[in-house]
Amino acid sequence: MSYLVDFKEVSTAGLESSPVADALAGLRANEARYLKNKFDHDLLLSAAQDVPEIVDWVHRILADERDLQIASPVLQASLFEADGAKRAYLFYESGLSINVLYSLAPGAKRAVGFKLSEGMEVPEELAQRFKFARQKSKLAGTIRGSYFVLKGEY
Repeated sequence: MSYLVDFKEVSTAGLESSPVADALAGLRANEARYLKNKFDHDLLLSAAQDVPEIVDWVHRILADERDLQIASPVLQASLFEADGAKRAYLFYESGLSINVLYSLAPGAKRAVGFKLSEGMEVPEELAQRFKFARQKSKLAGTIRGSYFVLKGEY
């Protein structure tokens, strides 16, 4: 079942099992607002078990690029094309959000971003590898984020 994220009426739908569901819902709404304002794209998410190919694609990138395996279960995922790039979003039960920007043009921007919901600890698998910068969001409170540039082809 698909879920269209509404950034005006923030909802925890699909995220109820997260210990930081309210903060994760705010983070998800923040991402939806960014996509709508920047690309006029609505964030439509599916339950992770309904789109294993998206989850597998992102997890393969993490494993190949940084030998990373995220311990938390994925709750929701999305993959779409906007502004000449494939964009994937995964929202995890722990409160983690991962997005992949994969430009279709050779040599253009390709990166993986991590965002942590307010109130969650940095996941053990990321703690020693990445430094997280803070940003404020009206929808999500304080978001901590980091990223890395992709080197491989996916």
